[in-house]
Amino acid sequence: MLAGAEGRHATTVRRLGPGERADLTDGSGTVAECVVTAARPGELELSVLARRVWPAPAPRVSVVQAIPKGDRAELAVETMTEVGVDVIVPWAAERCVAVWRGERAARGSAKWRSAALQAAKQSRRHWFPEVTDLATTAVVAGRVRAAGLALILDPDAADPLVSLAAGAAAAAPADIVLIVGPEGGISPGEHEQLVQAGAIGARLGPTVLRASTAGAVAAALVMTAVGRWA
Repeated sequence: MLAGAEGRHATTVRRLGPGERADLTDGSGTVAECVVTAARPGELELSVLARRVWPAPAPRVSVVQAIPKGDRAELAVETMTEVGVDVIVPWAAERCVAVWRGERAARGSAKWRSAALQAAKQSRRHWFPEVTDLATTAVVAGRVRAAGLALILDPDAADPLVSLAAGAAAAAPADIVLIVGPEGGISPGEHEQLVQAGAIGARLGPTVLRASTAGAVAAALVMTAVGRWA
């Protein structure tokens, strides 16, 4: 039986009826392949055809996303989720226009998690992304130290991201962290702190992307290089 919010979505938005497929997932790799046997407003009865367990994607790709301004934040989360990013870290960078404090931080994290959940369902992901609490630069530096490879997206960097990603494919790191700065760029102090932790500057391409789109593009290039989009 599928009821509640998911049941309402399935019957009123998707308009699923008897005989149609409806796969269910727990967002942690387990999928039940089902067929609808009966449909009522807000409620579906399902018959399970098969159960599958999908392994966690590897290497794990995290994006540290400096908080974009306005509604571009949710756009960034949605596109990164659709691409396949595993962990999304909202970052309170020094030059962020949007500032999360107190209750606003809790609301912001909740909005990002909701956007990620909806995008994960729309893109039919078996593993849903983790959206962490708001991170300081010190916390981000800790993630850099723990990663197999950490790249700072920097339009002035000497090395192109595609070359560094190709190197990552050969080295096969377990975790890759991509760091996206705010509209005003990463401050010199933050940049130095992240480099000292082990991050490497990476030039994304010949043009400069918005803070809200750079993470998804970078993740797509990295995932292609390491075989996750093969």
